Amino acid sequence: MVTVSSYRQRSDSRRMAFQLLFSAEMNSLPAHTLFDEGYYCEEIGLPCDFSRLLFLGAAEHLQLLDQLILETAIDWQPSRMPLADKAIIRLAIYEMLYVDDVPISVSIDEAVELAKEFGAQEKSPAFVNGVLGQIATLLAEQPERFTATALADGELAAEMELATHQEGFMNE
Repeated sequence: MVTVSSYRQRSDSRRMAFQLLFSAEMNSLPAHTLFDEGYYCEEIGLPCDFSRLLFLGAAEHLQLLDQLILETAIDWQPSRMPLADKAIIRLAIYEMLYVDDVPISVSIDEAVELAKEFGAQEKSPAFVNGVLGQIATLLAEQPERFTATALADGELAAEMELATHQEGFMNE
């Protein structure tokens, strides 16, 4: 488990993870390439362990994260969301699912703060809060769906479901 000594350090780490994830998508670079080759902004410093955990973890589980977004973001396709909002939501969902020592409410609050700072629209904080609130409800109502085994099994199912859903959207 990654340990970061202060709340402020974790907030800064989330900001950096968001910037990395956003940059990877904006530049159509695989996450590992962006990270390994140092295509991140030198001014914000080197990513710490918590930034690395969030960024690489979210990048590794994009299909599952996007499937959860599809289930909860009513009338919103991940492919049509503003990139900043989508990156914030992806990071928060990853943290909610995989980082045990952070309460879900903290993940949501931190994501809303990122949306206030980097969100694509004035309503981004409310949108981010709404989607993540729905994810939190799913986690509370269906905890068996989010065990380590279920999540691992769900990756392939989520990938297939997302592809099917996007094909249907493209054919509309």
